[in-house]
Amino acid sequence: MQKTLIASTLGERSLVLPALINAALAANDRSKYYFTLLQAAASHARNSERPAPNLRRERLACGVDDASLDGVTGASTAEPGGRLRIPAAGAIVRALTGEVGAMLAPFTDDPELEFVARFDALREHADRLAGDTLGAADVDAMTRADRDGSDSLHLLVMDLHKALNAAQARIASEVLDGASVYAIDAADRPLIAAFMRGLHRTAPLKFDHPGLGTTATRSGAKLVIQNDIGTTDAHVLIVHVEGLTATMIYSDVHLPRLLFFQNQFEHHDVDWNDTASRRDATIEAGVYHLCEGRFTAPDAQALEEYLSFLASRLVFLIDWNKARKRLRLLVSKGEAIRLLSWAARNDHGHMGFLRAGGELLIHDALDFALKGQARFGRKLDEVLGKREAGDFLRFVLKTCSDTALSGEPDAFVQDAVRAELFNSFRTLNDQLYDIVADHAGLTVEIAGGVRDSLLHLRTANATAVFARNAVRAKEWESRADEMVNRARGVNSQAVPAGFFRTVVETADNAADELEDAAFNLTLLTPDRSDAHSRLPVLAELLVHGTQEYVKAVESARHVRRGGAREDVQDFLAGIHRIQQIEREADEAQRALKRELLTGIADPRALYALLAVARNLEQAADALMHCALQVRDHVLGDVLTT
Repeated sequence: MQKTLIASTLGERSLVLPALINAALAANDRSKYYFTLLQAAASHARNSERPAPNLRRERLACGVDDASLDGVTGASTAEPGGRLRIPAAGAIVRALTGEVGAMLAPFTDDPELEFVARFDALREHADRLAGDTLGAADVDAMTRADRDGSDSLHLLVMDLHKALNAAQARIASEVLDGASVYAIDAADRPLIAAFMRGLHRTAPLKFDHPGLGTTATRSGAKLVIQNDIGTTDAHVLIVHVEGLTATMIYSDVHLPRLLFFQNQFEHHDVDWNDTASRRDATIEAGVYHLCEGRFTAPDAQALEEYLSFLASRLVFLIDWNKARKRLRLLVSKGEAIRLLSWAARNDHGHMGFLRAGGELLIHDALDFALKGQARFGRKLDEVLGKREAGDFLRFVLKTCSDTALSGEPDAFVQDAVRAELFNSFRTLNDQLYDIVADHAGLTVEIAGGVRDSLLHLRTANATAVFARNAVRAKEWESRADEMVNRARGVNSQAVPAGFFRTVVETADNAADELEDAAFNLTLLTPDRSDAHSRLPVLAELLVHGTQEYVKAVESARHVRRGGAREDVQDFLAGIHRIQQIEREADEAQRALKRELLTGIADPRALYALLAVARNLEQAADALMHCALQVRDHVLGDVLTT
């Protein structure tokens, strides 16, 4: 159909066709305003509790002068029998059909397009509508955009607009940096060139996907730049440049993508019209959404920079909704949009990800990494954790884009994603080991504080030393509790997160006992007796025990199946030493009990010293349990997989 378009314009019409197309495109803008007005009025009539947009900015932008139309939406009401009272409804419909007729002007001599026949059939129904009352079905019949049913004025306008774009491109007098242009002024050239610079900078990211065709012309005082973005009929960007002001009119069938597009300009002073009502989707379902953004530059250079940036964002709209749906199979809805925003801000895009297989690429890597144990449909953030999944997918988006641009084979992407997933598993595993090691280090500090303070047990300043140490021990114990909470916050199936939580919780029992020992020392008064000389020995054992536990954790981090035999031997030797220390601590506590009961007469001192001894012995017992848990994990999980 479109291939015969220009053939019918030879001869005298070729002299006037550019003007006819310009006029038809202007009529297209006005017809879309009238469709929006009817839809908004019908929506408000059915849902009068919602705010009613007056669409004044849309009216002024497309050149409709009748200010009385601004009050139509708010004054529309529903009547019995499915009727809608819309002020000046008949006049609006007549104006709409007049604009569609103007859009037909470039095609009236082309019988193969059948636009005229379609219009005649649709106008016959529209001409019967008069007055201020319309049937709800009448509005739907004119404005529906669903091609599964009967024809509509809206569908005709969409088809005419598409044909006008093709005609405009074919009659262009020249190609300026890839844009088809005609009837432009000399002052328009740097603006078009700036737009195309931005477009060319990111256009390779669409790869072989069609779209981003650009046309430009002058309409009165305005330069008009149009880009078709992708293949969807209602996915179009029109930019009007007048003076230092650039007004973009963007249409989209997906409201989330429209909001995503608007957010791309968060660092530019763009004035978006009626954003609340448009984002609340007051237009009927199935109809594309419109937004208008106005930017006024301080000078010509800033205007060119803005046009270049605007054009550079368009490639990230192609197949955006498809990418969003694919990412939602891996992470939450909000995270999927954040990932797409990140990919656009960093000029990576999402088309490389889709070309590489989308979520199937990730599931393949999971299945490989988990040795066939990956369950299809499991979300990535359930496997890796939310933060780690986001980091991994950012790597995937960038890598898919970079490798596709450089021409690397698909196998390279697959291998890179698999390798990074292994790294993500190891990174998460190391992060959990870091938590365990940090907690163990704090336990060493508490144990060392108890031992050092006991050196002052029989000095005059013992009370002050015990008090200072108790404060420090409480601070260290609070930091240890934070480590426990961090371990509990990890929710991942990629690593045995439950093991790390259990180990840290058990180790926290040791930290709690040592902190209690530091407190119980504050109950003592200076004493010259030698009856509790074994207490520092017991405290020294705990220092050695906590130090050996730190070594065991660090050794376990490096043990691998098929790894160095020395690593396993060092690890098992550390576990054995902790067990030995627990036995020595148990014997030391019993000896201390006997010594205290025969050498201490002061009930308060006896209670405090026995409590400290009990704290130290129970801390040693908790450390042994930690060591055994780590041993079982290494021997049962690490070395057998």
